[in-house]
Amino acid sequence: MRYYAVCLDLTNRNCLVVGGGAVATRKALTLIDSGARVTVVAPGLSERLQRLADKGVITYHRREYRTDDLKNMYLVIGATNNRELNDKIFRDAERLGRLCNIADQPKSCNFVLPAVVNRGDLQIAISTSGKSPAFAKKLRKELEKQFGEEYAVFLRLMGAVRNKLLDGDHNSEAHRAVFELLIEKGLLETLRARNIEAVNSILREVLGEEYSYENLMDAGNKP
Repeated sequence: MRYYAVCLDLTNRNCLVVGGGAVATRKALTLIDSGARVTVVAPGLSERLQRLADKGVITYHRREYRTDDLKNMYLVIGATNNRELNDKIFRDAERLGRLCNIADQPKSCNFVLPAVVNRGDLQIAISTSGKSPAFAKKLRKELEKQFGEEYAVFLRLMGAVRNKLLDGDHNSEAHRAVFELLIEKGLLETLRARNIEAVNSILREVLGEEYSYENLMDAGNKP
């Protein structure tokens, strides 16, 4: 089966995780990082999930799953070691039109979760369409070596440049040419070398004297 690759905006979406163990913990943390409102249903929780529940980061119901738990949910992840329960979660989700992923049961999913390399706003997803999660994990580790933290800094800087340009009179076509020139001038490679003086030289050459790494990064940290 081939999947339609998509990135979901889960900000303030209600998402359900059924299960409280190690796998459920990983799934819940990923949802939290994506800005989702997470509810966990399970007879017990891992220490980390319990701390999140105690702090009010997640909503926790200490009991077995019920079909009604899917009410008002956008997405559900089943992460239990009970195959019959996982199958029920999937059937309920399909009937109610919910996005559903059952851990380690690709046939009981209407979407699968790729292995992901995260570098700030850069996300690289690797999917084997459920055929070999182990190989996807291997590829992720290889890509993590190739793509360092400089990519996160680069995108923060480019985002700050974009915001500053949008405050001016530049049109979208002009933006494209500016960003392509920054890339061609080796801005990413210069950031990798941590040569801020050279970074500022590139910024001034392409954008003008009022642009600097320090000012742009400060602006990028402002809400």
